[in-house]
Amino acid sequence: VVLQHLEFRKHMKVDTIIDDWKPPEVIERYVAGGLCGYDREGSPVWYDIIGPLDPKGLLLSASKQDCLRTKVRDAELLRQECEKQSKKLGKYIESITIIYDCEGLGMKHIWKSAVEMYGEILTMFEENYPESLKKVLLIKAPKLFPIAYNLVKHFLREETRQKIAVLGSDWKEVLRNYVDADQLPAVYGGSMTDPDGDPLCKTMLRYGGVVPKSYYVRDSIKVKYDQCITISRGSSYQLDYEVLFPNCVLRWQFASEGSDIGFGLFLKTKGNETKKVEAMQAILPSERYNSHLVPEDGSYTCEEPGIYVVRFDNTYSVLHSKKVRFTVDVLLPEGHTGKQPLRASPTMSFP
Repeated sequence: VVLQHLEFRKHMKVDTIIDDWKPPEVIERYVAGGLCGYDREGSPVWYDIIGPLDPKGLLLSASKQDCLRTKVRDAELLRQECEKQSKKLGKYIESITIIYDCEGLGMKHIWKSAVEMYGEILTMFEENYPESLKKVLLIKAPKLFPIAYNLVKHFLREETRQKIAVLGSDWKEVLRNYVDADQLPAVYGGSMTDPDGDPLCKTMLRYGGVVPKSYYVRDSIKVKYDQCITISRGSSYQLDYEVLFPNCVLRWQFASEGSDIGFGLFLKTKGNETKKVEAMQAILPSERYNSHLVPEDGSYTCEEPGIYVVRFDNTYSVLHSKKVRFTVDVLLPEGHTGKQPLRASPTMSFP
């Protein structure tokens, strides 16, 4: 578990994510919620405001990985806030309170791709930030809430489920049992407002909204790919790329049709000619990408020469083959010019 967490921090570049990475504009503008105030014990209070959220618009405008990185960045900002509170109050603050506003929860929020996205976010938090949650106070739950909760609750540990409280019609009074009025926005039953008197506290909380189609990536970017393949159900497709010099950049772009596809990058270890990725060094462990919604574009700086394996993974699909269009380039480091000639040998494999 510790090794998995360390690999997660390395893969997500957690130690530098606050300073070195900024979420895409569409996420910053249209993901609702934020940090606002502190509970009675001094823990930060985070708001998730569900109603105005436009899951489909967001997933058509930003990659799943950008959504995950944003949540990791939020978690690290909250961890820093806990450290500041610990110093300020002279006691250890390690967890946060979440107020989950479910007003407006509708069918758009239980769209299949959105539920899968929520699941990955919840799994990421459970595996890497299990002790950071103190309490979830869920308010204004509509009739659809039990259905929505059933779709995601299996991603939560029992310990996490026990921290969730679904409040009734007296939710404003109950919130004030956890959060003093001067730390609670007026719209949620407190006395906190913006300097101009706005009870919504919009200087601290975002309220999202429908994502304009001008942000949609799938419709606005027409990428010409070098290759097109069909990967059979239950199988994977691997390409070996020989990198001849240190610090070459392996760059990829891909898009799938109709559904997501797994993608990973591996390095063959010396003296090991096996085609099984389990025996290789995982550079980017295989993840499922919503590249049918938003094309993927990434790169990796190869610090050492060797055989790098690009793998498209459809082993999890028992019913459907996947069509994938892609381009892979090896860019030469400083002191060399152009692109390295590619020596790629594709392999279709089955479990």
